[in-house]
Amino acid sequence: MGEETTILQRYLVIAAGGAVGAMLRYFIGDLAAHRYGPRFPVGTLTINLSACFLIGFVVYYLNHHTGLNPAWRYGIAVGFIGAYSTFSTFEWEIWTDMTTGAFWIGMAYLGVSIILGLVAVALGDAAARALP
Repeated sequence: MGEETTILQRYLVIAAGGAVGAMLRYFIGDLAAHRYGPRFPVGTLTINLSACFLIGFVVYYLNHHTGLNPAWRYGIAVGFIGAYSTFSTFEWEIWTDMTTGAFWIGMAYLGVSIILGLVAVALGDAAARALP
């Protein structure tokens, strides 16, 4: 019975983190679309890069602070970042660009996202390493 409670609690923590991540994802995407328009996906790029930073930071930090409640990993890394990150949207936008005559915009978006995403993960990891 105790294990079932732990599993249920894990799912509830993931769901709570996911709800917050999904709402923030929508908010940032909507804000960017209204501010910058739909031509270049600024919102998705912002979300993907910040999610890359967050995953680098959170995973390193939680892996090196094992005394913290495991609920943090489930709530933040799995729930929040999992719902907040937009990789599938990223792929769809590139595919759409490639198939609707905006090939080079899609390629620019792909390159910028991958390169800056890796930089953001490294910066998040470095920021977490700098903490006690």
